[in-house]
Amino acid sequence: MKIDWELRTSGPVDAAQTALLLPGGMCSAGSYAELMAEPALAGLRLVAATLPGHAGASPPDDYSIESYAQLTSELATEVGADLVVGFSMGASVALEMLVTGSFAGPAVLLGISLSTKDEPAFFRALVRLGAALGGLPARVLAKGAASMVKRIPVTDDRRGELREDFRKNVPRHTQQALREYVVWLGRGDRRAQRLCQAGVPTWIVHAEKGDGGLTDDERQTLEECKHTTVVTLPGHVFFLPNERPGPIADVISDAARSCGPSASTG
Repeated sequence: MKIDWELRTSGPVDAAQTALLLPGGMCSAGSYAELMAEPALAGLRLVAATLPGHAGASPPDDYSIESYAQLTSELATEVGADLVVGFSMGASVALEMLVTGSFAGPAVLLGISLSTKDEPAFFRALVRLGAALGGLPARVLAKGAASMVKRIPVTDDRRGELREDFRKNVPRHTQQALREYVVWLGRGDRRAQRLCQAGVPTWIVHAEKGDGGLTDDERQTLEECKHTTVVTLPGHVFFLPNERPGPIADVISDAARSCGPSASTG
């Protein structure tokens, strides 16, 4: 399908490298503003893209993570992306791009969940209630996420912008996206092993607490893989790109330095 992407860009138009930034579920491209303002990334062209059906963006025909990965791979080709950065659900989409070979990397995956055990049981249960309650669970989750914005160290005006993004979500759209995300998690598919086998330089970033996590087996697999680097940021963090933009910018800079002469989609 043809997507009218909602994009936010920064950096030199003629930059040597371009990074495609994929936000988390119910978030917009604007959620990357703090990260995009980091001096360490000033030499990169940054293109943030709201996932279809999130934060009021036009919905896709297919909400599956695999379909999102195909759509964003096409966008990566269109913008000439050399590396991809994803947060939460956006990281899941980026992972699918890597393991299916539709993007050649490198990649930075922020707060990613690889299986059901990586997400809280209450979240999964609430999403499944959508089968009986329609868009109500998505509405509850959006309000809950908006309430967490108060912890982000930004101005009150900026917090207002982030809350407004969550208010823009159309419950019937985000409910379908969240349901497909939970289904994707449930398949498992040995994703840590598949990511390693993809052979793409990948950085996996989590906080000590607050943004989900990895199972012991997943972490061990990724720590032992020569293609993946696991980074654990100190403290309790929920919105990684907004609360810890500096350390994440450093990780993205490392990823950019690993780009080869033909690191865009293949």
